[in-house]
Amino acid sequence: MNSKGRIVIKLGGGLITNKNLSKTINKEAIKNVCNTIKQLNDEGYVLIIVHGAGSYGHILSKKMDIANGINNEIQEQQINAVQQIRSNMIELNNEVIKSLKKIGLVAIGHPPSKWAKGIGKDFTGNLDIFETINNDKIPICFGDVVDRDDSNKFGILSGDDLMYRISMEIPNVNFTIFLLGDVDGVLTNPPNNVNAKLIKNYSKNDITNTSHSSDIDVTGGIDLKLLRAVEISKKIENVWFLNGNRSERIMQLIHTGTTIGTKILP
Repeated sequence: MNSKGRIVIKLGGGLITNKNLSKTINKEAIKNVCNTIKQLNDEGYVLIIVHGAGSYGHILSKKMDIANGINNEIQEQQINAVQQIRSNMIELNNEVIKSLKKIGLVAIGHPPSKWAKGIGKDFTGNLDIFETINNDKIPICFGDVVDRDDSNKFGILSGDDLMYRISMEIPNVNFTIFLLGDVDGVLTNPPNNVNAKLIKNYSKNDITNTSHSSDIDVTGGIDLKLLRAVEISKKIENVWFLNGNRSERIMQLIHTGTTIGTKILP
């Protein structure tokens, strides 16, 4: 393990897809972020990537109530939907892997449905797959529908819970960065509100009038992200929410210790 340490990056579902249109990818955003990942890799950082589901997962999950587990009345449709969502997520994951490959990086996808069980931050599964020793293969995973050991049968393991466990349990993580789709960081109000201001330092006592597309989002939106990020910040000094469409800010943060965005404090 080199001295520069690890960076864990979450590509938000709203960054890499259009959340409102089923299976619509934002290739430009993926390409830009991948170029930044290449820069970090070239500078000797070891990377772990997690990405959200966006329109590849949330819309069908919502429609079939996947988050709440098995519903006997629509059991058959749900089981079909679970297979479909898992397949969609691998498709989206492959898009990110392909984009990295174009610029000379090898990434290995680890679908949680294959190695993790249970939902929330206490899910079970071996995280050693993320502890790569060097830079030649970047491990990448995502929010997914996973099996459960209880009567619910299945549920959604959020990328934010994966971010928490990876950041807390894999050694030498120096930065945990959540990349958002259309905003500079955590705001005082929803982005469409004229009074929305950027919160430069967020701690759990800050009041933000958060909102997320509850009609689409199935994993708790920004509230869950903030909850997990605050928990991560108890161990890791640099936990940030940044605008993924301005990926040069990642480099600025790494080089100078600060940038436009929200730093999360314990």
